[in-house]
Amino acid sequence: MARKPERKIKMRMTRQRKVILEELAKVTCHPTADQVYQMVRKRLPQVSLATVYRNLEALSETGTILKLEMGGTQRRYDADTSEHHHVRCTACNRVDDLPGDAFRVPQIRWKGFHGFDIHGYRLEFLGVCVDCQQRAASPA
Repeated sequence: MARKPERKIKMRMTRQRKVILEELAKVTCHPTADQVYQMVRKRLPQVSLATVYRNLEALSETGTILKLEMGGTQRRYDADTSEHHHVRCTACNRVDDLPGDAFRVPQIRWKGFHGFDIHGYRLEFLGVCVDCQQRAASPA
């Protein structure tokens, strides 16, 4: 997902937010909120699911992390805020990064395009991951 460059809004870094960021930075699997909750709970056993949801939302609103809203799946989160796109497996819903230079989107004027003040865009690539291809190819 690419978006218009925004300045990051400062926010207080609570212990829960710090642990969420650290856990997200350890993985490249683009976890759901439930998966983040399970990861964080190993370090903060008393944390609630609602706290994790609330903090993921706050971190994404400030631009500290990316919230990925892929078609037909749960929201996923990404600690990598650099400009890059994602590809989703239509068989298992795995989400992987595509390098920023893998696909070039034409530059558009951010203001005045058909009267819109464009804030960003969402481009979703769909395919079948290597694991699902191998499962489909192997005899049952």
